Amino acid sequence: MALHFDPDEYNARIKRVCTTMVDEGLDGMLIFQQESMYYLTGYDTFGFCFFQCLYLSVDGTMALLTRSADYRQAQHTSTLTDIRIWTDEAGASPVDQLKDMLQNLGAHNKNLGVEYNSYGLTAHYGKALDYSLEGFCTTQDASTLVTTIRAVKSVAELAYARRAGELGDAALSAAVDATHAGADEGDILAAMHNEIFKGGGDYPANEFIIGSGADALLCRYKSGRCKLDMQDQLTLEWAGVHRHYHAAFMRTIVIGQPNQQHLKMHAAAVEALGACEAAMTPGHNAGDVFSAHAQIMDKAGLKAHRLNACGYSLGAKFTPSWMDAPMFYANNDFEIVPNMVLFAHMILMDSDTNTAMTLGRSYITTDKNPEPLSTWPLDLIVK
Repeated sequence: MALHFDPDEYNARIKRVCTTMVDEGLDGMLIFQQESMYYLTGYDTFGFCFFQCLYLSVDGTMALLTRSADYRQAQHTSTLTDIRIWTDEAGASPVDQLKDMLQNLGAHNKNLGVEYNSYGLTAHYGKALDYSLEGFCTTQDASTLVTTIRAVKSVAELAYARRAGELGDAALSAAVDATHAGADEGDILAAMHNEIFKGGGDYPANEFIIGSGADALLCRYKSGRCKLDMQDQLTLEWAGVHRHYHAAFMRTIVIGQPNQQHLKMHAAAVEALGACEAAMTPGHNAGDVFSAHAQIMDKAGLKAHRLNACGYSLGAKFTPSWMDAPMFYANNDFEIVPNMVLFAHMILMDSDTNTAMTLGRSYITTDKNPEPLSTWPLDLIVK
């Protein structure tokens, strides 16, 4: 079996979730987030793009309903023993087959939490689920229950996060080596992925961001590659990934001579990142981290060029995004505690002067100052 944690760790996670269900007045959960399934059982698949559901009863009973293509996947990668298949055929109704499974497992008239906010549960199936279960049991939104528990990592999880950080540093080294006037963005991107795969890493949960010139001001991946000019800027956002655990980073590299706006924005980004680090400690919350970022940027006269969020939690994530809760935005009261993995990104995009500057790295929170998952200095990288 392709399990990445000891059975005792999986059992402890299940117990923690079941205890929280009791506190929330739930008799069980219908789990649709692939991250939750991976966290609780090790089940590793991209098959969540189709309907599947993991049922967890408050007594620890679990059963997975999935498609035939994922039957052996669940056998090989998870602790699950009760794996049931819904039928692929014209007119198939997996939600009704889920109801049959719940009836078989004694969930009739129970109060079940549902991970409604999930890529694994489309609006189509969410409506069908509610219709099928009406009168059979009661349901309530429990989308954040497992996510909140996952935000605090175990010792074993933190080891994977640190390895992801090492892979992320290797990717940056490869990118810097490949960056020069005339270089093709595709070669830079390939070099970064190559280092991660060579180091035993995984595909990231979303595409790396790469863009030069005007595209350096974009915060998302787009199709199409360019070659770097003699005077240019290159924005990179990437993550080292190990056992699906992510350590994300962000840098803007200047090709040629940095202009005064590059230098001003970089200085503000370094200062703001330091302020975020100071707020990334017990006694603060996610909103405090954003406020620390915003105060520095606004004081430097860069409010118009910053974003309304400056980072988020990381962990074992699946397509289409490596972002996890909590996110750093105004007034988010999610408390910061030790053993979280947090990514802070300082992003400045000045469309008036067509100048980009980013600086971001991941951390493990501790009792005091956070531990950076990168050994790279924060100096502006110029090639």
